[in-house]
Amino acid sequence: MRIETLGDEDGEPSVAVVGAVHGDEPCGARAIERLLADPPAVVEPAKLIVANERALDRGRRYVDADLNRVFPGDPESGAHEKRLAHRLLAEIEGCTTLGIHSTVSTDEPFGTLANVDRTKAEAMRAMPVAHAADFTGAVSGRSVNLPDFFNVEAAPQGTERAVDQAHECILAFLRASGVLPGDPEPTETRLYAVSDVVEKEPGREYRVVADNFERVPAGEPYATADGDPVRVEGPFWPVLMSGDGHETILGYRSELVGPIRGAVDDA
Repeated sequence: MRIETLGDEDGEPSVAVVGAVHGDEPCGARAIERLLADPPAVVEPAKLIVANERALDRGRRYVDADLNRVFPGDPESGAHEKRLAHRLLAEIEGCTTLGIHSTVSTDEPFGTLANVDRTKAEAMRAMPVAHAADFTGAVSGRSVNLPDFFNVEAAPQGTERAVDQAHECILAFLRASGVLPGDPEPTETRLYAVSDVVEKEPGREYRVVADNFERVPAGEPYATADGDPVRVEGPFWPVLMSGDGHETILGYRSELVGPIRGAVDDA
């Protein structure tokens, strides 16, 4: 795990950025490297962390276990990622933290988070993301389940465009957090409440025919499995759905909540 400080190294950062939780998603690490190569003027210090260097060097999602499934980790585990999760959690303690992932499910960046509060909502609005998926209660053991942690999924995975998106989101987050000077340019980010995961049936070939974050009417096919249409009874909004983005998960179903700012104001 590589840890760098942007700004005064003698200060105690209260903000962090984490890239390369997954080794096959290099955009976060590359965006951090770009920031370090040409550091901007800094008001407050921030931590910049490249998490899973071992998996990143191998171009693999993980070495022993998916790092984004094993929080809070175990320092005594024989699995590299379980030990790493424990170290990473200790390193970002007390920090408002942005994680950078990447996806093949869309061409534009979007946010993922849980337990939405005003800090997370304003961070999402400060970044150039039109959509944010709320995974509260839908997943466990992931970075979004950690206190003061939220993610951006840049796209498409493995491209220079994803690096550009990640870099832009990091700068916007650091401005909104008071690390960099300047005011953020708020977006009207829409919030979606994830309801359940859609598993793939083993051995079948899937193709998603619906668009992520676009409403799928009741009874309409949103994917095919070996050419057969896949439907659901009620309407929903797809999140992270792709035929080849994950070995066992097709994606998630969600409900549209509305503007993320309104969701917090109504709480």
